Amino acid sequence: MNRRGLLAGGAGLLLAQGLASRAAARGDALATAAEQAWIYGVMLIENANARKNSLALVPANQLRHARVLTTPATQSVTAPNNDTLYSRAWIDLNGGPVTLDMPKTGSRYISYHFMDMYGNSFAILGTRTTGGEAHRVTLVGPMQETSDPLAVRSPTPWVWLLIRTLIDGDEDLPAANAIQDGIKLTAPARPAPAATATRDRPWNEFFGSVQSLLIENPPPATDIAFFDKIAPLGLKPGGGFDASRFSAADVTRIQTGIMRARQAVNGQRAGQIVQGWVYPKATLGDFGQDYFYRAQVAIAGLAALTPAEAMYMRPVPPDGGQNLDASKPLALRFAKGQAPAVNAFWSLTAYARTPEGQSFFFDNPINRYAIGDRTKGLKYASDGSLEIIISRTDPGGARSSNWLPAPPNAPMGLSLRAYLPKPEFYEGTYRLPALVAA
Repeated sequence: MNRRGLLAGGAGLLLAQGLASRAAARGDALATAAEQAWIYGVMLIENANARKNSLALVPANQLRHARVLTTPATQSVTAPNNDTLYSRAWIDLNGGPVTLDMPKTGSRYISYHFMDMYGNSFAILGTRTTGGEAHRVTLVGPMQETSDPLAVRSPTPWVWLLIRTLIDGDEDLPAANAIQDGIKLTAPARPAPAATATRDRPWNEFFGSVQSLLIENPPPATDIAFFDKIAPLGLKPGGGFDASRFSAADVTRIQTGIMRARQAVNGQRAGQIVQGWVYPKATLGDFGQDYFYRAQVAIAGLAALTPAEAMYMRPVPPDGGQNLDASKPLALRFAKGQAPAVNAFWSLTAYARTPEGQSFFFDNPINRYAIGDRTKGLKYASDGSLEIIISRTDPGGARSSNWLPAPPNAPMGLSLRAYLPKPEFYEGTYRLPALVAA
């Protein structure tokens, strides 16, 4: 080969290497974009499916009341509580403003939790913020005009309203139901939206649904930089995602990105760990650009309140994983005067954990799904301390009164809820005691 041929061959090799390098870079960029977009979009998908399930039972802009506490037979979202009656409505503000009448509740705990489609709690009314007197409020959409200076404005046209009304035992049920009956939502009728994919559907269906939801509920301007980062995927607030333009190699890269996202969301732990308990981040329920934490909450604790309203603590298993071994009895011991520092109430709930990382109630012999400061018959020791036993079988004797059943055939999750936590709780002065072997 002459010199010219050698130069030409070398140039061709360099060109091929350069093209391969650029192709690899594009592939990495596409996989990273898919990973970040899945994390960003999963809250929209989870909310849309919660909306679909709710609208199958009652139309948009109408309230649906749970007249009894949630049980294994009636649960519909991950990590439900067994302390309050739920009332819920999916509100479509595209038809105009909506009026909510809140009846007098006195000292009973109640919260009216307004969430946008991105999982942000843009307003929480009720005991902490509006008190126990009767009030009427107007809810308006992001672009609607109003002459009401106290109107509540939603960042998105669709709103999830979740109302929690405290019930103190079966004998309190009629009074709590009467309060539910006094809650009135006045709103125009609206059609149901199109169905969306679940997070387990193929990549093209998942991102196609995310695109539709972005158009239906435009994101805030503070997310603009994020969409620049995922430009290789073509997902944009105003539309642009086209699954047909991707090659087979591109699809493999997208699927790799989704796999990385799912593993990261299920595998990493968010929040500070103190004495074996994970405490919520300050961004809970008002996520801003904390998309990763938002994705974790979407899957494991959809519709969580903000820390000022309620705190949710979970124990860290000895192996550092996500699930507790339900076969090993545990005890939670509070010294005298060291029960959770709250202005409302606290409870400890046991869940059966699914392989996908979700938490649900399970059947047990005493139909007890949570135990706390309002549980009838709790027994305190002579020194004023309180010990709660979490186990699959009845611990027997005096300890039976303080028994919280553990799931009989699944890994366990525990959640301690503290409603209206005192400043020392959410500021970190007060901490829960560590779980110990029973």
